[in-house]
Amino acid sequence: MRKLLINTFITLDGVMQAPGGPEEDPTGGFAHGGWSVKYWDETMVQRIGEFMRQPFDLLLGRKTYEIFAAHWPHISNDPIADGLNRARKYVATRSLASLNWKNSTLIRGDLAEAVARLKREDGPEIQVHGSSDLIQTLLAHDLIDEFRLWTFPLVLGTGKRLFHDGVVPAGLTLLDCTTSSTGVIMSRFEHAGAIGYETLADSEVMSRFALEQPTDAELARRHRLAHEPSGGR
Repeated sequence: MRKLLINTFITLDGVMQAPGGPEEDPTGGFAHGGWSVKYWDETMVQRIGEFMRQPFDLLLGRKTYEIFAAHWPHISNDPIADGLNRARKYVATRSLASLNWKNSTLIRGDLAEAVARLKREDGPEIQVHGSSDLIQTLLAHDLIDEFRLWTFPLVLGTGKRLFHDGVVPAGLTLLDCTTSSTGVIMSRFEHAGAIGYETLADSEVMSRFALEQPTDAELARRHRLAHEPSGGR
C-alpha cells in the first residue's frame, strides 16, 4: 500500500486558490492570485527541491493539470520541472478526452475507487498538488495519508479553501515543522484516525478550566445558549 500525500500552499484562513499568479485561477471572481510569491526564500526553494527529487506519481484535477501542462514541459534544468515532467500523472476529469503531457493517464469511472486501486498498487508515493475540488473527494472518502502544508502569514477572506464545511472530522499527528525567514510554516501531518472527544473536566491538564460539578451560573449559561437564536448577542 503506497501513501497519498497532499502538497498545498494555504493562507492562515485556509485559502489555497491561485497562489502563483493572477491568471492561475480567477474563477469565482478571485482577485488575489499570486499571494504566495513575495514570501519565497532559499529555505523554501531548497525544501521543495528535496522532495521533488524523490520518486513520486502525481494525482491531479483537471484545472491544475492544465495549469501544469501549459508550463512545466517547457522548463528544463530545474528540479521542480524535472520531477513533475518525469512523474507518472493520473488526471481526474470528465471533460478532457486526451492528455498531451508526457506520462499522463486519464482516470475513468468512479474516482474514489480508482484512487483506492492506485494506492494498492506497487510504486512510489502519490502526490496531489493544487486540485482543490479533487481534494474534497479524497477527504470525503478518507483516502489521504499525509498533508504537507505550507501556511503563509496572510489572510484573504475569500477563495477556495483546503477544508470545506462538511469535511469528515479526523485527527492529525504533526511529523515535522520548519519556518522560513519570511514566516511561512512548512509542516507535515499524518492522518491519525478518529478524534477522541473529551470534556474539559475529563482532561487532567484542562480540569482547572472546568468544574466537575458546574455552577448554577454555568448551567444557566448553557440553558440560555441552547435556546437563543443563532447569532444572538
